Amino acid sequence: MMNKILVPIDFSEHSEFALRVAAAIAKKNDSELVALHMLGISDEGLTRMETQELQEAILNLKFSDAKFTDFLDRVYLNGVKIQNVVQRNKDFFEIDSIANKYEAGLIVMGSHGSKGLNEVLVGSNTEKVVRTSTLPVLVIKSPVVNFKFKKVVFVCDFKEDYTEPFRNAWNFFKPFKSKFKMLYINLPENFLNNQEMEEKAMEFIKRAGVEEFNFYKDMVFYNDYNLENGIYRYANKFNADVVAVPTRGRRGIAHFFSSNKGESLVNHSNIPIITFKK
Repeated sequence: MMNKILVPIDFSEHSEFALRVAAAIAKKNDSELVALHMLGISDEGLTRMETQELQEAILNLKFSDAKFTDFLDRVYLNGVKIQNVVQRNKDFFEIDSIANKYEAGLIVMGSHGSKGLNEVLVGSNTEKVVRTSTLPVLVIKSPVVNFKFKKVVFVCDFKEDYTEPFRNAWNFFKPFKSKFKMLYINLPENFLNNQEMEEKAMEFIKRAGVEEFNFYKDMVFYNDYNLENGIYRYANKFNADVVAVPTRGRRGIAHFFSSNKGESLVNHSNIPIITFKK
C-alpha cells in the first residue's frame, strides 16, 4: 500500500476533483496526502528582482499560502493527514522528483483537456507529468463520488515493452483486491483471429511472470474499428472505475496509440485514467 499520495493544486475545480479522489484513496489505505502548489517564480527570477518586485513576490507567496490553507479546508479531508508543499518553480517536469522526494507512491492530478490554457492542471501540462513520471499518475477529469479501485481495465497490445507496466499495474492493484481485466482491442488494420490473439496473450502473460492472472476469466478481446472507441465501449460495459495504460517516457502513452490517440484518451475521456511507465 502507498504511504503518501501527491496532489498538485492550482485552486481550480479540477484540482479539487483530484483532491477529493486522493482523499478517498487515503482514507481507505491510511495514506498521507502531499498537497503541492507551484508559484511559478524561478530562482533566477528572484535574483533579478528589484526590491519592490521582491516584496511583491513575498506578499504573493504569503497570499498563496493562506489561499492554500483555505482551499484545503474541506469536510471530506477530515481525518486525512496532509502535508502542504509550496514550490516556487512551476516546472511540470519537476513533479516526479518532488513526488519521489516526499516518498509518494501515486500522483493524482486533475485535467480538463487540451485547451491550451496556461494553468497548472490542464491537459497538456498533465501530459508532461504523465510522460516524465516514474510513478503511477491518476488523471481525474470530472467529479467522482466514492472513488475506488474496484474494477480496473488494463489496455495492452502484448508487445514486450508493456511487460513491466503490466507487472507494475498488477502489483499496484493487488492490495486493493481489484477486479482486473486485461483488454486487447482487435482492429481491422491489425486483425488477428482468436487463436492468434490467445497465443500472443499467453506468451505475454508467461513473459510477465504473473502467475495469479486468470487468462480465461480476466483476458478480454474486443473488436472495434477504432482503438479509443473500443477502450471506451468496453470500459463502460464493464463499469470500470479506472482505465490503466502503459507509457513510454517522453513519447507519452505507449506507441500503439498512434496519431496521439493516447494523449486524446487522457484529454477526452471522463473515466479516470492511470498510467504506468515502462
